[in-house]
Amino acid sequence: MVISDENRSNLVRPTTMQGGLNVGTGKLGQQQVRHTRRALGVINESLVAAQGYPCVVNKRAFPEKHEFYEKKQADPAHRPITRKFAAQIESTQQHCPKETKLPELPNTSATNSTGFGDCIFIDEECESPEEQADQPEPMFLEQAETVPDEADDTKEIEMEDIVEEPIVDIDGCDLKNPLAVVEYVEDLYAYYRRMEGFSCVPPNYLEQQFDINEKMRAILIDWLIEVHDKFELLKETLFLTVNLIDRFLSKQTVVRKKLQLVGLVAMLLACKYEEVSVPVVGDLILISDKAYTRKEVLEMENLMLNTLQFNMSVPTPYVFMKRFLKAAQSDKKLELLSFFLMELSLVEYEMLKFPPSLLAAAAVYTAQATLYGFKQWSRTCEWHTSYSEDQLLECSSLMVGFHQKAPTGRLTGVHRKYCTSKFGFTANSEPAQFLIQTQL
Repeated sequence: MVISDENRSNLVRPTTMQGGLNVGTGKLGQQQVRHTRRALGVINESLVAAQGYPCVVNKRAFPEKHEFYEKKQADPAHRPITRKFAAQIESTQQHCPKETKLPELPNTSATNSTGFGDCIFIDEECESPEEQADQPEPMFLEQAETVPDEADDTKEIEMEDIVEEPIVDIDGCDLKNPLAVVEYVEDLYAYYRRMEGFSCVPPNYLEQQFDINEKMRAILIDWLIEVHDKFELLKETLFLTVNLIDRFLSKQTVVRKKLQLVGLVAMLLACKYEEVSVPVVGDLILISDKAYTRKEVLEMENLMLNTLQFNMSVPTPYVFMKRFLKAAQSDKKLELLSFFLMELSLVEYEMLKFPPSLLAAAAVYTAQATLYGFKQWSRTCEWHTSYSEDQLLECSSLMVGFHQKAPTGRLTGVHRKYCTSKFGFTANSEPAQFLIQTQL
């Protein structure tokens, strides 16, 4: 007697090593059942006629080419659950123990009496966005590759951006030098910065002079620079001489024939203030080709001191130049070029609109650009000068223009002075024309 397999309740069909099932005439047993939600989707394709499995499982959405297949599957026909079919379902559940289950949905079918059709499959494409948000996300075996080195590189780059250029202690090397007065040198220059406004003159003060103009002033100062070099005077003497001339002319009206006398007396007073060995009055008369007498020199000296109220102690560009050159850690070449540019600026009347500290800082900045061929303004220079690079560009571009026209200009006293070996042929250096282009 042949007993039908359908009447053998304990018969369970063997599965393959991969967990597949031989259901009907299908080839499901040859497919690999993985512990993911894709496995339930494959099983469902073979069991289209079944009402559903006793769990709710999210399936991957089908592409558009399966729309027709989904429409056919939307209302599957009821398949009777036999013992054979029940055993196959039980065996499938045993091979998929890690499937995520959702709470059972209420049973709306009155024909399901075996308990296997109490749950249905839920297609993600058919759900509303709110319902999809409540469902667990499908799990994938593929994992994105992490690159830990990339985050480390980012951190390293950020650390490099944070690092700033340190400010150099320019006075540390002079701690044992009593003449450097390291203890209160910062206080000295803070005082100079407060007082430099009193040493400045209006940039258009020559408008009140009826007999002299800015060209005459330029000729006078260019001649005094040659006299200063001939007498081999200190640099600070020249800057104080020019300051005394401008301050006196801004307060006293002078005729043209007395302008050279004003320059000689200003240099005499500056020598008495700065120099150890002072030129005698007779030497100054000789240098002026005996244009003035001794009495005229002494009378002008008296007038100038009274007009200026004997105020000779004013900060000039020289005191700032020495400090700023130290901040720039300059060598002899940079120092000579800076003073060359500064003396070119002394001749020009339009440079009176800049304070002495700005003139000194711009001269150092322009000299660095001329020597090195590129812009250079360190944080140390910016700290000690209190001027940023942008604040110096206007004055610096004017200095480059003076440097360009120095060899061929009408007044060449400064250029000839710095073309000698005594000053290292500094005037022969090429102007930093890129600073003018930047300003434009």
